[in-house]
Amino acid sequence: MHTKRIIPCLDVNNGRVVKGVNFVDLKDAGDPVEIGKAYDAAGADELVFLDITASSDARETVVDMVRKVAETVFIPFTVGGGIRTVDDFKALLREGADKISINSSAINTPRLISDAADKFGSQCVVVAIDAKKRPDGRGWNIYKNGGRIDVGMDALEWASQVERRGAGEILLTSMDCDGTKGGYDLELTRAVADEVSIPVIASGGAGTLEDFYTALTDGRADAALAASLFHYKELEIREVKEYLRAKGISVRL
Repeated sequence: MHTKRIIPCLDVNNGRVVKGVNFVDLKDAGDPVEIGKAYDAAGADELVFLDITASSDARETVVDMVRKVAETVFIPFTVGGGIRTVDDFKALLREGADKISINSSAINTPRLISDAADKFGSQCVVVAIDAKKRPDGRGWNIYKNGGRIDVGMDALEWASQVERRGAGEILLTSMDCDGTKGGYDLELTRAVADEVSIPVIASGGAGTLEDFYTALTDGRADAALAASLFHYKELEIREVKEYLRAKGISVRL
């Protein structure tokens, strides 16, 4: 079995880590540099940093913050939010990011995926997919602009296209489960993992130790991501990993 990863996520708004439920009701959760440093020490396998309300006027602040976080962590570091061009990739990779996550810009300009993969390598390109079950219950649609706009495209079709265009990984968030702590969306995660051969990171809904286990087994995810659960110390990363290892999951301790 491949080694599975546990990844804390920092959703950042105006220079502060925030967390909400179903993509709304954001609450302050701390300083991203200090939180990133603490997660590195706590045994996180990677760190994801998402500027969830990125805009051009905040870009310099974000670049500066990426530099500061990169100076304090020694684990792979993924940055996303407001990245629209290959030059944006270059700027953030130069400041210390290891991977770049794109979502709305990938939907708006699918060629950005292949252009970035050609220039920097597929391992640097993560496509984030925010998916929500359709009202008829038959499959999931993808959303852009922080979950505000239904694109009307099937999540499995988009995941397949993302892989064909050269993405190295998919960060899959269930909008239905986000922040609820009711467990990952195993049906969605498994469907996407079965659709592609690149790694899938499960996101949205972690609430218990068992949720991580089921995401990595029943959900067939390669990694499990969580935010508020770790930010508010309801669970510790080492605790999650020790639980998984006891259940026979290969993790890095």
